[in-house]
Amino acid sequence: MKLIVPLLSVLLLSGCYSTANMQPDANTSHAHMGHIMNSWGDTPNKAGLLPTAMEEAKIARQHAGFAAQKPTDLAWMKMHVQHVMHAMEPESVAQGPGLGYGLVKAANGVAKHANLAAASEDASANVKTHAEHVSTSAGNAAALGQQIIDLGKQVQATGNAADAAPLVERIESLSLRIMEGFDADGDGQVTWGEGGLAQAAQHMEFMYKGEGMMMPGA
Repeated sequence: MKLIVPLLSVLLLSGCYSTANMQPDANTSHAHMGHIMNSWGDTPNKAGLLPTAMEEAKIARQHAGFAAQKPTDLAWMKMHVQHVMHAMEPESVAQGPGLGYGLVKAANGVAKHANLAAASEDASANVKTHAEHVSTSAGNAAALGQQIIDLGKQVQATGNAADAAPLVERIESLSLRIMEGFDADGDGQVTWGEGGLAQAAQHMEFMYKGEGMMMPGA
């Protein structure tokens, strides 16, 4: 399973990107690319949708790991699973350490704007090709996030640690797949069809390069 570590490090450390870094561009497909990577109106600090999704995923993965550390402590597991759920969908719990936007919303936003970029009249073949890859990988991440929310609700409803522990183990596994994807066919690599946010970021980079543009944060 391969990760594009330098790219992910830049995205996660950068967190958000100023619209000042974007040059005015009348190309509609490029504008949607910017919404994914550079800035979107309702995200925290108006960060791009993909960096927002990746930061929420990072928080969720951390707290899923915390939850799994104490499989006999029900209160501990419930507390950290709530933190994971907050990063997935802040409406699902009262409070938590997430950004307040949610992985599911952000990843679905990435998929939506990738599709809008591809559907733009001025979209190049390069944009259309990689937009499908980005949309699929981001959609995978959003679906995994929803699974985590559903599992988290089961953890909150259970009355004993023995029932909660395997659910927590599954949540931790899915939290890793959100970022890294999953080698479903066992061929030793994670393709965009199996991908998560890392693969979405990789194909956004391909898209930017194909347009002769520098990807924000790269």
